[in-house]
Amino acid sequence: MANDPYAAPKSRVEDVQQVTETKFVPGGHAVAFGNGWQWIAQGWTLFMRQPGMWILLCIAAAVIFIVLGLVPVAGFIATSLLWPVIWAAFPIACRDLERGEELRFGHLFAGFRIRLGRLIAIGAFFLVAWLAIFALAAAIAGLGVAGMFNSVMLGRPDAAFLGGGLALLLWMLITLGLSIPLYMAGWFAPTLIVLHDLEFGAALKTSFRASLKNILPFLLYGVVLFAFFIVASLPLMLGWLVLGPVLIASVYASYRDIFTEH
Repeated sequence: MANDPYAAPKSRVEDVQQVTETKFVPGGHAVAFGNGWQWIAQGWTLFMRQPGMWILLCIAAAVIFIVLGLVPVAGFIATSLLWPVIWAAFPIACRDLERGEELRFGHLFAGFRIRLGRLIAIGAFFLVAWLAIFALAAAIAGLGVAGMFNSVMLGRPDAAFLGGGLALLLWMLITLGLSIPLYMAGWFAPTLIVLHDLEFGAALKTSFRASLKNILPFLLYGVVLFAFFIVASLPLMLGWLVLGPVLIASVYASYRDIFTEH
């Protein structure tokens, strides 16, 4: 049969690099438990498209924060405010990779050009929240230390040891309990701001609610990543040159899975 000259051009499916356009799901949806592993696998796929540039971008980002950390006080504040700005560059880079574009070093600074004020607001929120958590933890630890000294003065070293241990345990539990919701609120927030123009507060709320309804796949995701953390750390931390980019790309994969419909 002769070819139809007016037919649409055809191409092999495996040769097409970019994905089809997707529809944004404003509140996100719950996904299957096993998807937690798929996020890591998809992160690996994104990493393997341009591994050299991925490693270069992650090293450059690490150097920026190390240099800022060397500056007393001001460096800490700058790091706290700018981490969402640097982080937001990676979902933009992942989106461009999916569209068939090249990963470029300039992607690292994309967050400075797109909704910079809202991203810095995310950093400011986290800075205030962490200071509040640390203040509460310090107050609890202070009460525990005071109780220890009181027990020692009363000649009860056993009670001092027990009281100090309980205070430390309580401090750890409160810090962990308050930090988990904080991480849930920040997990998708920079991505939702730069890719979907959400406002500061809406991004935090949406990220928290979406993370909450997907707590089971996130549990699997965390367990698998913990095992990879151990493996990556054994050969002089060199495994992090690969695991770091894969981890960052997997965050984008989790966003795509939860917040879009193909």
